[in-house]
Amino acid sequence: MTASGRPRSTEEPKEAAMATKSPRTPRGPRRAVAAADRTRQPTEVRRRLIVEAAVPLIGERGYASVGVRDVAAAAGVSVGTVTYHFGSVQEILSEAMVLHIERYYTALSEAAQRATSGAEALRLLVDALFTEDTDRHWRMWFDYWNAGEQGTDEAFARGQGERYEAWHRQIRALAERAVADEEFSAAGTGAGTDLDGFTVRFAALADGLALQRLRQAPPLSTEDARRHLNRFVETELGLRATGP
Repeated sequence: MTASGRPRSTEEPKEAAMATKSPRTPRGPRRAVAAADRTRQPTEVRRRLIVEAAVPLIGERGYASVGVRDVAAAAGVSVGTVTYHFGSVQEILSEAMVLHIERYYTALSEAAQRATSGAEALRLLVDALFTEDTDRHWRMWFDYWNAGEQGTDEAFARGQGERYEAWHRQIRALAERAVADEEFSAAGTGAGTDLDGFTVRFAALADGLALQRLRQAPPLSTEDARRHLNRFVETELGLRATGP
């Protein structure tokens, strides 16, 4: 009842009702970041970030022990983002290994190119192949090849072949340079050397020494691995020895 005795209206005027409520700002769908502030990374950039994150995982855990969730966590993205950009974990790991291998052998090539002679370039290559830090690379290299033996992915196998062909070309180019510089001794075969055969044997010996070094059966130090490979180069190409 009002003071005049009339019954109170059950509906207050709209103005009064609105005055009693806290003002609200109309809102649209909830967004984590305002549309104007969001930047969508290009597909190739996002793929590269994911692949970059996978490289150290392979080095730490081994090729077979890395899964999609591990890669997603390392890259700071969701599992869905990873599976959107890659069809399988093998595709990620394959690209990661290619990235690592290309970086590794590019660094070797650049170091060798700075050498003043072909013979020095080969010695620098041998030194760089066997250090305490390269054990990680060799583990990744052998994991990569083992994965190819277990899978049926033709693109993966083709990529492996391309990596090895590039490595052979690099070895052969350095050997050609050493022979062209005529840095061989009178007892060596020099220009008559079978450079294709030399390349195959150099790569095979490097792989074998690296595997023995990792297994340590029998024990093999980095210094001895270098010595064996340098001795092979000197014998095959007739290069003048500069060390003990």
